[in-house]
Amino acid sequence: MKQKKLFSLVMILGLILTLLCSCGSNDSAKPAADTAEQTEAVPSETESVQTEAETKSDLSGQTLMIYCGAGMQKPFQEIADAFQQETGCTMNVTYANAAQIQTQIKESQEGDYFIAGSEEETKPVADFVKTSTPLVKHIPVLAVAEGNPKGIKSLSDLASSDIVTVIGDPQSTPIGKIAVKAFEDYKISDSVNLGATTTTAPQLATVISVGEADAAIIWKENCNADGVEICDTTDMDAYIKTVPAARLTFCTASDAANSIWQAYGYELAQ
Repeated sequence: MKQKKLFSLVMILGLILTLLCSCGSNDSAKPAADTAEQTEAVPSETESVQTEAETKSDLSGQTLMIYCGAGMQKPFQEIADAFQQETGCTMNVTYANAAQIQTQIKESQEGDYFIAGSEEETKPVADFVKTSTPLVKHIPVLAVAEGNPKGIKSLSDLASSDIVTVIGDPQSTPIGKIAVKAFEDYKISDSVNLGATTTTAPQLATVISVGEADAAIIWKENCNADGVEICDTTDMDAYIKTVPAARLTFCTASDAANSIWQAYGYELAQ
């Protein structure tokens, strides 16, 4: 089951990244003449996703430079490794918090994609984004210590002085910004006993698991650590985000990639 799921994720990544932008960061990419023959074999609309993926160019010798939020490192690295093995394309992935990535994009002005924790995190680098494709939902939750010893049932309970809460740094992480907004909306900003802030989302689960905090606003996928569980509440439902694949202006789409998209009825963004 896991292998089948991973294959599907690799195919999705291939369609979004490779077909959209069959770009290499070095000069060893195959010439257009080679890829042109492959685009003639574009499958019909009724054929499978696997057949679509098989139309990709051989990406051996090419590199995709991708920035990804640190909280998504485990799943994305697994996908990147499998994609590299499948296609031969070197996946150069940098993991950091949003503020660090934004600074690196602005200063280095290089890279192909920014996989951000939310669409809002692409706005500070909007001048360097060509297009943005939604990937998956990013779901924030209220996490508590295993067994919920403090009996936390809702965000409002965090206003109690005997409950220590941790959040992500609102200046550098999207999950931190969400926590601050949720506290404001529930009018508990001045009452929350804030123990600390962290620079990445996975660190929040660690703080709870070692007993240094009772609760945290955290991404759902980061709540798989021992000693942590998700509070059964709908309070965070209004703050669900979408993880985008933001294609950067430094990435040049090939004619082959554009032809494949157009063959399936898509209109080019530019």
